[in-house]
Amino acid sequence: MATFKQFNSQDIIISPLEVNKGFSFLEIEFEDNSINFYISNGENINSNFIDNKTTTGNPGEEEYRVLLAHSIKQLYYSNYISGSGGHISNANTASFNTDGTITGPTYQTSYYNYEQNTVFPNKTFPLSTFGIISIPSKLYGDYIQPNSFKLSSIGGGEEGTYSDDGNGRITRNGVVYGNIIYQHGIVILNKEEALFNIMADGNVTSSFSSSYELFETQYKCTIGESEFNYSTNPTVLSGSEGHLYNQFTSSYFDPYVTTIGLYNEDYELLAVGKLAQPLPTSRTTDTTILVNIDR
Repeated sequence: MATFKQFNSQDIIISPLEVNKGFSFLEIEFEDNSINFYISNGENINSNFIDNKTTTGNPGEEEYRVLLAHSIKQLYYSNYISGSGGHISNANTASFNTDGTITGPTYQTSYYNYEQNTVFPNKTFPLSTFGIISIPSKLYGDYIQPNSFKLSSIGGGEEGTYSDDGNGRITRNGVVYGNIIYQHGIVILNKEEALFNIMADGNVTSSFSSSYELFETQYKCTIGESEFNYSTNPTVLSGSEGHLYNQFTSSYFDPYVTTIGLYNEDYELLAVGKLAQPLPTSRTTDTTILVNIDR
């Protein structure tokens, strides 16, 4: 009888497990929960939009918004700036002139703009004011679930709701009002109409679902038919020599399993699994207990 049993490689299975959680915020909770809403035109702050929802009066906040605006432009729209209708700009093509010189478009379209999929993203970088909603990674996890983001007023109903279409676009009533970068928790509203509607309403709500990948490790604990068939409880031993009491040597005696312990190579206990009810071992067939640990 062995007290410990070594795992084989086939006894340990690691599987990914995706978990989701929904969040919903009232307008007054934007600041309390670090849902940051910035409005900028990339050069300076439009004074028409400065109020307690877009600025706190902290020194350097205007400079931060300008930097944020330029970062958004470079990261997500650099391939589309010279394009039209939300299409990607023309790629560089060489044109050979009669005098031997080469001309052609000089704008590069080889930047990585974090496209959500191959569907037309309809990316138009605004020349005037635009809004940026920044959601912290501690809330959205690995990424925002597509089709889960909504921005609306409490009394506006579905008609007044801006939502993502699952392909990286923010729409309302079939019209595209901006883009969403799921893996970064960034929402860009590029139409002033949307910004005016949001700022004019004092009861704005925002909701989305996060996604986070966990890893589940499954340990397959197999007790062979000839293993662990005697109790290790010291109360079953008699005398100084440690003989089993007669009633525990009968062929009808089978111990029960109540707890599984997982140890490292130094025999240090790392985890304990309790069974819902005692499980009798078998002398005729193997017994398998599965232990699942999420991490």
